[in-house]
Amino acid sequence: MSVDVTLVNPPYPEGAHHHPSFIPLGISYLGAVLEERGYSVNVIDCQAQKLTYADLEREISKRQPKIVGTTSTTLTYKSALKVMRIAKQAHPGCLTILGGCHVTFWDDKALEECPQLDVIARKEGEYTLLEIANKLRENKLIDDVIGTTCRRNGEIIRNPDRPYIEDLDSLPFPAFHLLPLRHLMAHGRIIFPVTTSRGCVYWCNFCTTVRMFGRGYRTRSPENVVDEMQFLNKKYGAKQFTFYDDAFTVNQARTEKICEEIQKRGLKVEWDCETRVDMVTKELLQKMKKAGCITVWFGVESGSQNLINSMGKSFSIVQTRKAFKWAAEVGLMTQASVILGFPGETKETALETIKFAEELNPILIGYYIATPYPGTPMYDYVKENSWLKITDFDKYDTATPTFESPTLSMKELAEIREKAYQRFYLRPTYIVRTLLKGGIYGVASGKGGTYGIASAKSSFGRLLRSLGFKFG
Repeated sequence: MSVDVTLVNPPYPEGAHHHPSFIPLGISYLGAVLEERGYSVNVIDCQAQKLTYADLEREISKRQPKIVGTTSTTLTYKSALKVMRIAKQAHPGCLTILGGCHVTFWDDKALEECPQLDVIARKEGEYTLLEIANKLRENKLIDDVIGTTCRRNGEIIRNPDRPYIEDLDSLPFPAFHLLPLRHLMAHGRIIFPVTTSRGCVYWCNFCTTVRMFGRGYRTRSPENVVDEMQFLNKKYGAKQFTFYDDAFTVNQARTEKICEEIQKRGLKVEWDCETRVDMVTKELLQKMKKAGCITVWFGVESGSQNLINSMGKSFSIVQTRKAFKWAAEVGLMTQASVILGFPGETKETALETIKFAEELNPILIGYYIATPYPGTPMYDYVKENSWLKITDFDKYDTATPTFESPTLSMKELAEIREKAYQRFYLRPTYIVRTLLKGGIYGVASGKGGTYGIASAKSSFGRLLRSLGFKFG
């Protein structure tokens, strides 16, 4: 049997705050693994191509794939279910598969909510999807594939978890050629994502990623990472990269080897990364800069040590100050990720955090509303205390409060976030520094630069425009 596969990146819900369109790395890996084994794969990227649901239905009707697979975050979960319904309507004979972090922890509920959804692929999906495709090609049943939740005789069954992929070097490079790359250009260029590891050694209370990819830290070899960068440089002329690892410098010796490999090959590239403040030294940051790093996104989280501890972050405010100081001394731009409204937050701790962020003086900042994602201890805690007020996942965009705590109301939290952005970006020293460097996009790139002003629709965004800031 011929098995053609269509992979769909679902649209964002209308009106939600979200990142601009970015390269869907997970779909690119799925496509690469399938193509490597001889399957015909195509991608429909609703976000990048700005496709309507009617457009999507026409595309699936035209392609008539055997498998329609999609992935979703919590924010795009409802959109992904709609994709599954449309797929069955356009091609009733297709098998619909949904993966991603949200449904990994919402699998049985998703199948109950959407009869048109056939299979949930939990956690890492590359070899789960490949096994399903292989079984379909051989006309075998797929209800026993490990790593899936599906139906058998009308009953929802959860098969055992699939073991994590230990040898990440064995994976082919992501199939970016399947994507509508011209739609993904940011200001005339493409910033290519590269992931060098999976899993995490920490267990933060608000994070789904570690629960998706495991607590074991699995890495690609430095040579394999730079092989990919060199390939993208030659194939697409790529000169800018963003490392998608949640903490790029967990293994500092390995990070140094990646930097050395970039320099050894004479790659003239720029890149940014995200990491923890307790996982850098001044010497490491210097080596990163020499290898092309221009920006580091640090998880600051809070200016209250008690809240940092409650989050399970296990670093100190002293370490945060040091990391930002070292980065400034070696000439790296910094971007700060801050969480507002974590359980226990008060007006006083929020103000403490806002002042702390201004003291650190990063080039860009993200103030994110603490959001209880299914699968996290934070979600369980909020549910157990009956604080959850918003159950519509279309609102889980880290800009909209979703729960009411005894120490801070949802209305107060929304106002604090708005004022925090205004305070940060309307400081005279910040305005002068940024305008001298050509606006927001003149001073930052990568996932930080494209998101730092994602709230440009809000009042502070309009104020920034009036003062001459550029949003592209």
